[in-house]
This record gives sequence, C-alpha cells and structure tokens, in this order.
Amino acid sequence: MSDAPELPALPVTFRPGRTRAVLLTAGATIFVVITTVAMLLEKLGPGERSSFVFTGALLFGVLVLLSRPKVVADESGVTVVNIASSRRLAWPEILQVNLRPGDPWVFLDLSDGTSLPALGIQPGIAKQRAIRDARTLRALAETRSVHVPDGQQEDQHDEHHG
Repeated sequence: MSDAPELPALPVTFRPGRTRAVLLTAGATIFVVITTVAMLLEKLGPGERSSFVFTGALLFGVLVLLSRPKVVADESGVTVVNIASSRRLAWPEILQVNLRPGDPWVFLDLSDGTSLPALGIQPGIAKQRAIRDARTLRALAETRSVHVPDGQQEDQHDEHHG
C-alpha cells in the first residue's frame, strides 16, 4: 500500500496553484500597464483613455476566468469548477479518475457513461503535483464510492469474521 496516497482531511481543494498565480499576476500587470499607458499618452481623449482601461479590464477578466478551475472534495462528493461551468457530483457518480500521459487535465468517468474534464488538476506547470493530486482524488473516490464487487467481498469478509 506504499503507492496509495495518504487521504487528506475533507474538505480539500485541488487547483493549479502555480498556473493560477501566473495568470492572476499577468492579468494584474497587463491591466496596470495598459491603464498607465492610457494615462501617459497626452494626445488621447477621455473616450480613448476609457477604451484602453476597458480593454485592460477585459483582458484581466479573461485571465481571472482561466484561473477559476478547481476541484473541491468533501464528505458527500465533489464539486468540479471549470472555466465557465460548475458541476456537483456525489461520490458514487465517479467511477474512475484518469490522468493519462499527454492529458491536459484530469477526466472523471461518470456513472451516466460520460466523461467530465476537471481542469482543477492539470499537469501544465506543476506536473508532479498534478499527478499527486490525481492519485489523491482517485483514492478518495475509491474509498467513498459504492462498488458492488468490493461491497460483496467486504460482506463475505464480515460474515466469516463477524
């Protein structure tokens, strides 16, 4: 069991911290630079200055949206927050947590036959952390989901030793 990650106390939030820091820092920097340029250019009128500031704010807003993804696991399930959507899943709905080589982020195989991307765990800048987070989420899903074969084995085990 040395490969099994230690399960964290719940609730736990998984998010690409370094990627988020880069995006938010870049967004704030872009906004400040564009706004400063707008104020320093003497030939610009008020409408043009406003359009510069608006453009800087728009770019910052886009980078804030890109930094939004996270996966929050608690006792009753998982909330997957992606760029423009959020979905709540009960633990039994998650059949498998996948992060295969080359995947841009984790994919959750669901009991309804679909697969849900979970952008909150992505190997972009911090590959080892993403792998560790994916393993932890997988272990949480396996310990909290109801799987018939495992349940039958546990019931049989309890009957022999109970």
